[in-house]
Amino acid sequence: MLVQRVQSPVSPLESWTVLGDDDVPVAPIERYLAYLTDIERSPNTVKAYAHDLKDWFTFLAARRLDWREVRLEDVGEFVAWLRLPPTARDNDVAVLPSVGGHCTASTLNRKLSALSAFYTHAARHGVELGDLLTTWGPPGRRGGWKPFLHHISKSNPTPRRTIALKVPTKLPRVLSPVEVQTILDACEHLRDRFLFAVLYDSACRIGEVLGLRHEDIAAAERELTVCPRVNDNGARSKSASSRTIPVSAELIRLYGDYLHGEYGGLDSDYVFVNLFGHSYGRPLAYPAVYDLVRRLRRRTGIDFDPHWWRHTAATRMLRDGVPVETVSKLLGHASITTTLTVYGHLTAEDARRVLEQAGWFTDRQVRW
Repeated sequence: MLVQRVQSPVSPLESWTVLGDDDVPVAPIERYLAYLTDIERSPNTVKAYAHDLKDWFTFLAARRLDWREVRLEDVGEFVAWLRLPPTARDNDVAVLPSVGGHCTASTLNRKLSALSAFYTHAARHGVELGDLLTTWGPPGRRGGWKPFLHHISKSNPTPRRTIALKVPTKLPRVLSPVEVQTILDACEHLRDRFLFAVLYDSACRIGEVLGLRHEDIAAAERELTVCPRVNDNGARSKSASSRTIPVSAELIRLYGDYLHGEYGGLDSDYVFVNLFGHSYGRPLAYPAVYDLVRRLRRRTGIDFDPHWWRHTAATRMLRDGVPVETVSKLLGHASITTTLTVYGHLTAEDARRVLEQAGWFTDRQVRW
């Protein structure tokens, strides 16, 4: 089976499908992926679901199983199958016990989530397997979020994933100030320096930055606005609504230097465009950014990707005492719980600094 990119002739949005061994789209997968595209899910989300469902149908084909007649035990075997290296999944190669699992627990949970959503969608079309990966348990505390009319339905059973692997908590990867400065200084062009400066100063996602238009930057107010819109370069904003972010005067000055020194009289709405090499004047796209990142990695010896800059900025804000509610709003998170889950982890140094500021170690009421 093969995951294939699909481009509509009437829309700039791309989608994905899964081709079978006969080079024809796998019908049940195609219906679901088309549904995700219709409800405007991110192409990256559709692509991830396509790969997850391709793995599931490949597993079923190897065992001659019909996707409509699987049991929960088959899902358990699928998890074990995913743990194997790809070369060993056809049972022709023996795997030593010392060989580590191929997929991490978080990856497996994502794939199980994709299967659950796929079968729930299929159940709405008459396939009686919508609850294959979902069990209904007693009501309980599920964080701070409560659904609409919770006071009426709070005693009802709640859905839970039947199979879910325990995932160790991972702190977001961040860059030190020295590393940030080294990468900025290694940029050969003002455009590239301004790109990473925006990521660091605003904590925006790379897709949000690539979608910026000149009208989104208010120089006098020192603000930039992230707007969800369809972009020619495929850049997307995950937030459903616009948000305005205050930025530094230094960033606005760098923006002016970039316009004067490199952008010139180019007629484009986009802030970040191709100025060097082919496709001159076209909006800068993800592949060009990742090519730039690879060059900067080689040049500086620092391993990083664009999303680390968002993590770094968010962590810096929290460590500098910015209230988590403000950080959540600036990041464009739909819930403060997301911010706390990802960034609400204090190191021992962070805890010591907060305690020292509170006078915990000096203003003692009890003497030893």
